[in-house]
Amino acid sequence: MIGSAACTGPSQCRTLAVGARACGGPEAYLPYSTANLSEPALKALAERYKGEREAQNQASGMMSNCLFIADPGAVCRAGTCQLGTGPVPAS
Repeated sequence: MIGSAACTGPSQCRTLAVGARACGGPEAYLPYSTANLSEPALKALAERYKGEREAQNQASGMMSNCLFIADPGAVCRAGTCQLGTGPVPAS
């Protein structure tokens, strides 16, 4: 659904938290562009996947290292949204 994450400027780039770690929080962040997709549909898909991963973690007794993974933010670089290098400031 994210596809190439094409962008023409930084205001089109966002990050999406995906999955669920056993101790809580997302497994990873993916960059995406608001230019050519439905954000509500993308977020609904991510929530569905999160629920599936939480159920999988619970059923398997999965454990994780409980380290916090900060949202790195997203930037428009070379015409595509890419993960940034630091935590996103609180808004």
